[in-house]
Amino acid sequence: MTRKEEEEEIQSIMRRDPAARTPEEVRTCYSGYQAVLMYRKAHRLWLAGKKLEARKLSQHARFLTGVEIHPGATIGKDFFIDHGMGVVIGETAIIGNNVTLFQGVTLGGVLTKKVKRHPTLEDDVVVGAHATILGDITLGKGCRVGAGSVVVEDVPAGAVVVGVPARIVRDVNGTRKSTDLAHGDLPDPVVRFIKDMHEKIVELQARLNSQQAEIETLKKSKGD
Repeated sequence: MTRKEEEEEIQSIMRRDPAARTPEEVRTCYSGYQAVLMYRKAHRLWLAGKKLEARKLSQHARFLTGVEIHPGATIGKDFFIDHGMGVVIGETAIIGNNVTLFQGVTLGGVLTKKVKRHPTLEDDVVVGAHATILGDITLGKGCRVGAGSVVVEDVPAGAVVVGVPARIVRDVNGTRKSTDLAHGDLPDPVVRFIKDMHEKIVELQARLNSQQAEIETLKKSKGD
């Protein structure tokens, strides 16, 4: 990783994190940035066939930062791990450009065979804190995963998913939010379900009342 590439990653973090005040603060105090820096060195060793040295470096990075990135993973530019602690990225994971992960995120596998068994995250994906993405699935460009979600199926580009297991949801206006990091704005699928059920009950009650009124009218007409 060249000095220029390091500076570009630091600037990408500063654009996305309002708490970042200076490049030096990011360089020295951001465990996520430090973990990614060491991953890139370990990844070069991995590609050069020095797999044991790569694994030793990745474990050292885990000890120092609390972030575990397998050196065999493939990660694009401007990768940001916010807060860092507890993030796990498996060997066959593929991560595109400008991806953001929050603390506690797991990109895990569900197979024991030596195949592609970890997720693929395309460009501009944002994954909320403590979300778990499992298996050889793809999260499409620009999608968002709510905090604490468990994703086990492909997610289309631009979608928002929340829940366990994660389901596709929409915001209150029926369109995707433009604020990438506003996880508090994600709709709650349980609340949405209850609201839909309530609306259906109100509709059915209105129809029932109408039918009862018609029956009473018929009764009175026959009595006359």
